[in-house]
Amino acid sequence: MKKTILILMLSIYFIPQQINAQNEGIAAVAGVLAIGAGIGAVEQMKEQAELTATQWILSNHPELTSFSLKTLDFNGKKLKDMSSVSVMTFKIQEFTPADKPELNGKKQVLFGFTSAGWISEYGINFDKVSWYLIDETEWLNMMVSYVKVSSNTNNTSEIKTTLKEGKVVNKGVRSNGKLAIPFFKLSGDMYVVTDYSTNMKLLYNERSLGIFLKETQDLVQISRGGIIDIHQFFFDED
Repeated sequence: MKKTILILMLSIYFIPQQINAQNEGIAAVAGVLAIGAGIGAVEQMKEQAELTATQWILSNHPELTSFSLKTLDFNGKKLKDMSSVSVMTFKIQEFTPADKPELNGKKQVLFGFTSAGWISEYGINFDKVSWYLIDETEWLNMMVSYVKVSSNTNNTSEIKTTLKEGKVVNKGVRSNGKLAIPFFKLSGDMYVVTDYSTNMKLLYNERSLGIFLKETQDLVQISRGGIIDIHQFFFDED
């Protein structure tokens, strides 16, 4: 597909100037084709990622026998921007098999943490993706640790209550219409770190949650929007 687009663009460049008006029309068509190719490639990669995520669940969690798996965040619409993506997230929910079943079972989120070189013009190299599955309890524990390093609040039970009742927003945790836990204002090159578990460290940086994976020595970041989406999935959706 890339070769086809390149040929189109070169053809447009070498068409004589006297048919300039026609050039503009052809250039517009080539541009549309290029955009369409990029969107199609990203959609293919999303489908490939969902399939691989499903296979990982089937291989590593045989207790899940009826579940839905959907992409929560693939974090990028333009193919040229995909190399900067640090994590893919998938929402998983169990259900009871039936005719037209409802998704009313346990919720979990699967993280696909990526390493350098995980994506190229040829697709995704899943050998460079580390998978990590969490449930509501684990997410809440992670968010408590995150809030502790990003604010002056250290009371665990207070933080949990506020998180369950409120919403994570850009400036902190909002509850009952007010900012109950404000986050520190940091510059882009400042980090506050906590040693969360044997697998990871959590870092607070303005408008993002940093996760340092000890096994791969990779630092990945989840945007504040990504945090909000995950939190809403666990606590706001029916």
